[in-house]
Amino acid sequence: MEIIKPESLGFCSGVRRAITMITAAASKNNGIETLGLLVHNNQVIEKLRELNIKPVLNIRSARGRIIAISAHGVSPRIFEEIKKSGLDVLDTTCPFVRRAQKAAQNFAAAGFFTLVYGEADHSEVSGILGWAGEKGMATLDANSLKKLPETPRRIGVVSQTTQIPSDFIKFSSALMRTCFQRDSEIRIVDTICHETRERQTNTLKMAIRSDVIIVVGGNNSANTRRLYKLCSSITNTHWIETSSEIRSEWLNGSQTIGVTAGTSTDDDTINGVIKSLKKMSQARADS
Repeated sequence: MEIIKPESLGFCSGVRRAITMITAAASKNNGIETLGLLVHNNQVIEKLRELNIKPVLNIRSARGRIIAISAHGVSPRIFEEIKKSGLDVLDTTCPFVRRAQKAAQNFAAAGFFTLVYGEADHSEVSGILGWAGEKGMATLDANSLKKLPETPRRIGVVSQTTQIPSDFIKFSSALMRTCFQRDSEIRIVDTICHETRERQTNTLKMAIRSDVIIVVGGNNSANTRRLYKLCSSITNTHWIETSSEIRSEWLNGSQTIGVTAGTSTDDDTINGVIKSLKKMSQARADS
């Protein structure tokens, strides 16, 4: 049995940057609090706790003098609340997310209604909408605009950074068919993260070669969910957080096992999965 993986795995640059910034600050300040989860991965969060880096639900719950913003970013309103609270802020917002926020801010300044292609309840999406001055909405369905009292004539479109590019294209095309009307204007900015796009492309290539795909990542990770969706459309796919969840029957009749992971999955967790798969493979060869 062959075990393969795409060219790039582990943390993306945005997650790596956030963790580097926050661990340095925690070391200097004997710990630090984060507003919500720094990343959507339980194993990483637990390792950060060991460094006295702890998430808090809201600004009022903070007990230290510094609070960190996660890689997913927040709205300007949250920054203002932190300032009023007297706390110092450590902003670890991913540069790709910040680009999407800036695009939304520019749309609002130009009088556009901002449409975010993404999950409305995701923290990144909520933050992007905040930069649009709350003059917008998040949706995965282009027909959602029909539910508004009046369809905006000037619409600016951005995407949650971890969405699937082909899905964003389909959404944008459907939006044009649904909302393009006389004297209307629609501007579309591609804000999908380059590294997310590359990870998805490389994983798809691997899935074509694989009998089974193991996707490793947090069960609350949006980009991991997208990898699972892509691979499931091609081959037998399983989504796990750690190696303890692997079931030997998944490998029955398989010659090639592909392993991929979300961009907030740490190397130790990935290596643990690969190690377990190799042990299972050797056991089968010896039996």
